[in-house]
Amino acid sequence: MIFEKTLMTLAAAAAIAAAAAVGVVAAAFALYAVVIPHVGAAGAAAIVAAVAAVIVAIAGLLAARKVEARGQGQQAPHDAIGIAERVFELAKERPILSIGAALAAGVFALRNPILLAAVAKAFLDTKRPPQR
Repeated sequence: MIFEKTLMTLAAAAAIAAAAAVGVVAAAFALYAVVIPHVGAAGAAAIVAAVAAVIVAIAGLLAARKVEARGQGQQAPHDAIGIAERVFELAKERPILSIGAALAAGVFALRNPILLAAVAKAFLDTKRPPQR
């Protein structure tokens, strides 16, 4: 049930992305067709590229502003805090979430013991890979 819902969501996202791509290409062709009589083929292509660059720049600036505004309310995490310490802090802050995650990990481990063994070996193995 969950797997089917996930696949349907991915298929819908892919369809939306494809429709957006078709729309962008159609808009670029339309702009090209409008300006080609006035500036020629090379000029029209340059104008289409410039408009695309301006749109990408505006989207990038908006995204950067959003990330900057989101980051102002949060403190940067200290590099000295290890992963284990962060996990313990999270367990103290959100105990119900921690219990749910632990139960999910336990169920996953019971269903996939080979994968659990591989993950445990990867974390506990102290050998370094051979240098090339």
